[in-house]
Order: sequence, then structure tokens, then C-alpha cells
Amino acid sequence: MSKLTFDCFTKKIYIKAPMEKLYWSWGTSEGITSWFLSDADYVSASGEKRATDENIQPGDTYTWKWHNWDSNEIGKVLKANGTDFLEISFADSKVSVSLEDHDKAVLLVLKQYEISTDEDSKLSIHHGCSNGWTFWLTNLKAYLEHGILLNETEYDLRNIPLSGYEFVNM
Repeated sequence: MSKLTFDCFTKKIYIKAPMEKLYWSWGTSEGITSWFLSDADYVSASGEKRATDENIQPGDTYTWKWHNWDSNEIGKVLKANGTDFLEISFADSKVSVSLEDHDKAVLLVLKQYEISTDEDSKLSIHHGCSNGWTFWLTNLKAYLEHGILLNETEYDLRNIPLSGYEFVNM
């Protein structure tokens, strides 16, 4: 990406953790619910629910449930190599996560792309997801490097108008 556009964005962060732990954090139900979601179910292409510690596979479908949000995200695992790359359908777009070993840390590169450029998508997907991923990647770093979670779990924010746009730790 040579210039900023509304159809995609990239977020990067160095995290001092083993690559295997980072992949587990994204590629298993157990991992992704440790820092990001309240619940995550993955179902194989043959219709079998994956075990919580089992790596996702291409063709799996998923249902994610959020903290402090009543709606679910339903999508598909498009690519997953078990070590350093995965790609999913997400919010009427695609998200890829790649991991690059850099000696003392892993560079995590998240790309969200194929975002529609209508006004609603610019606000809810580009702006909303870009802000959201910035927080959640920071939360992942805090969790893996320091054992703390920054997201709000004590207060129920679901009935506060615009909470998803105003609270930084939703």
C-alpha cells in the first residue's frame, strides 16, 4: 500500500513472545478468547466443532462473540498454515495476520482489505475496525508481555449509546 485509502489498512506491532504463542493466540478458540473475545466457535468444513486447543483450518467457519457487544461475527477461515499466517473473512471484508520473527520479538502485521468504500463502510468498517484493531493489538501485547488485559470486563457498556466509538477499551 503506497497511500492511505478507505478500502484497506495495515496495523503492525512488535510483541516479545514466541511465534508459537502468537499463532495460538489467533489460531485457536482457547487462544483468541484469552485476550480478544468472550467466545469463539470454529466448525470444520465437514461440520465438526473444533476443540478449543485445536488449530483452525482453511474452510472452517467461525462464530465470534464479543465482550460488551451483543452481536456476533460469523465468517470463514480462508487460509491458515499453523505457524505464521492466517486469513479470514471479517465484517464484509478480509483480515490477514502474518507473523515475522525478528530475533527478540515477533512483528505481527494485520491487514484488513476489500473494504467497501460506501459512506457506511468508511465509518463502521474502516474507521471502526482500524481503531478497534489498534486497541486489540495493544491488548494482545499487554497480555503476552505483561500478563494483563486492558479491555473492559467489569462494567457493562452495551447500553451506553456510542460506547463502541467512545470507549477506547471496548
